[in-house]
Amino acid sequence: MMIKTILCVEDDRFIGEMYVRSLQKAGYDVTWVVDGNDGLVAARNQQFDLIILDLMLPEQRGDQILNSLRNNDVDLIPNSKVLIMTNFEQDESSRKSVMGRVDGYLIKADITPRNLIEVVKQMDNDKS
Repeated sequence: MMIKTILCVEDDRFIGEMYVRSLQKAGYDVTWVVDGNDGLVAARNQQFDLIILDLMLPEQRGDQILNSLRNNDVDLIPNSKVLIMTNFEQDESSRKSVMGRVDGYLIKADITPRNLIEVVKQMDNDKS
């Protein structure tokens, strides 16, 4: 699968703009929404190759969106990769429960726009 379309669900405007600008410069088609409800609607209405999902969002948290889209019973986004990007430190058991349903997990404070592009390119190279 080649990553071309990306849904970015990020409520921090500065961070969201930075991600979108960097990803667009790298040639990706990016849709950006700022709350959980809009993220869920967008993911259900359009096929994205990658969903970048913050955990702490207004309206609906990222883990709730993930539960709605991808759980043990049904995967509404079987062709989408999911990358969690958060500054929210989870306890180990919570992180492991999310990790089993996503393709990547990053701490925002540890990542630059250039690093994000590298991670997306690496995910693109990972065959799944």
